[in-house]
Amino acid sequence: MKLLLTGSHGQLGFELQRSLAPLAEVIALGRAECDLADEAALRALIREIKPDGIINPAAYTAVDKAESDVALARKINVDAPRIMGEEAAKSGAFVFHYSTDYVFEGMGEQFYKESDATNPQNVYGLSKRDGEQALLNACPRSLIMRTSWVVGAHGGNFAKTMLKLASERDALSVVADQFGAPTSAALLADVTAQLVGRIKQPGDTIFPYGLYHVVASGVTNWHEYARFVIAQAIKLGKPMKVSPDMVKAITTADYPVPAKRPANSRLDTTLFQHTFDLRLPDWKQGVAHVLQQIL
Repeated sequence: MKLLLTGSHGQLGFELQRSLAPLAEVIALGRAECDLADEAALRALIREIKPDGIINPAAYTAVDKAESDVALARKINVDAPRIMGEEAAKSGAFVFHYSTDYVFEGMGEQFYKESDATNPQNVYGLSKRDGEQALLNACPRSLIMRTSWVVGAHGGNFAKTMLKLASERDALSVVADQFGAPTSAALLADVTAQLVGRIKQPGDTIFPYGLYHVVASGVTNWHEYARFVIAQAIKLGKPMKVSPDMVKAITTADYPVPAKRPANSRLDTTLFQHTFDLRLPDWKQGVAHVLQQIL
């Protein structure tokens, strides 16, 4: 089996190279070799490589910048998945793609199911929602994993930012009214490898493609998440100027940004866990492992 992996330098792409390597020949490409904003080049690349599957963790993820960079965000998050789907459909390949909790309005306290109505509140979320639909319409052999709050040892993320700030500043203020589940890139990569392995098995003639929610178990908010990161760092011997008890809880209104964030990013993973008989561990387990790698 030959797999085309995009976004190889991102935190998820980095982990996917590790998890997929035992299963297939992985052609891992970064932005320089695979420009998702260039439709003609993308089509030519896929036709040249002739992959059995395309794994696409690459995306335009600059949430605030997307508000003023709409065209590029849509090229990468909508047009590129559609092109991948069209090319895969022609050759009989499959596509794995990753999406986001930002496709939902993010109100209330319910756990969103795959069948719930989407209502993105910013350009990034809208582009990811439209990209989901474009891919599913283009290729029947597509699997999309909606996830949230991705954290990994490679690349930039919230946990790394908290480690840096807590070691430099005398005080920290973090939003406490947005809820979700930090999900490690390693978990997503391992889940992906599990599913790719099942496609590879000769007996799997009917694979349940479609849209699934894949996040770590449990719920937290950014404030409690920051406190956990700092506490774990101290436990691992990292000197911190700010202790967990010194992290101040603030509201979303206290920290204005160009793009509106969902207050509720809870995703129901029942469909995924039941369909594939896989368990999704608690978010603290994944974050603790990432912090061990970083520190």
